Amino acid sequence: MQQGAFLKKFLVNVADVSLFLTRVFRNTFSRDFEFRELLKQCFQIGNKSFTLISVTGLIIGLVLTIQSRPVLVDFGAESMLPGMVAVSLIREMGPVITALICAGKIGSSMGAELGSMRVTEQIDAMEVSSTNPIKFLIVPRVLASTLMIPILAIYADALGILGSWAGANIKGSVSFVLFINQAFGATNFMDFIPAVIKSFFFGMVIGLVGCYKGFNAGRGTESVGIAANSAVVTASFLVILVDLVAVQITDLLR
Repeated sequence: MQQGAFLKKFLVNVADVSLFLTRVFRNTFSRDFEFRELLKQCFQIGNKSFTLISVTGLIIGLVLTIQSRPVLVDFGAESMLPGMVAVSLIREMGPVITALICAGKIGSSMGAELGSMRVTEQIDAMEVSSTNPIKFLIVPRVLASTLMIPILAIYADALGILGSWAGANIKGSVSFVLFINQAFGATNFMDFIPAVIKSFFFGMVIGLVGCYKGFNAGRGTESVGIAANSAVVTASFLVILVDLVAVQITDLLR
């Protein structure tokens, strides 16, 4: 009996998610696109995450350099430090850590904001007044998240390399120009493109999950917190899952 109830609930959830995704993608390419709302959401996402991404990017590069340098010195490969850090940041650490931070910052914000609108019946009022809430509330947030996460990831990569240069100068003296030349000399075109492409999918997943959880929140006030928490957990898990798939595809294409 319990298995039957679980299966029924699972199928209902799959149907709800499928219907939600269908409505979002259909309204994305419809007329009267809310371009002004898209710009507003892009600014809010970038503004909310700018400081945290800046500090995190610098610390990642600094810590990665401090932790890796003693091992490379033991093998006489200290000159490989800039390239190793650059490849690690660009391929994996920059996009993934940026996406996880945004999943907690942006995903929870979307879930809580839309959840509170659902609880206070603002979304219901929009539907009654013939205003499409998917077009006005969901699509701009999903597109803004999809566009801004890659930009934030590239920004985090740049600050990570800057932090790595600062870490390399703690126990040594390396010129900035030499460090940058060694860092980017170890990277190539195929290091940037897959990282940027998967960052778009990270952003789309974060936006869709945050909006879905908030848009389908319950009626009680406690459902706002549940929606925000569920959005963070689900988005973080899906980011890791998307990264796993992206790594496998990239490895096959190399």
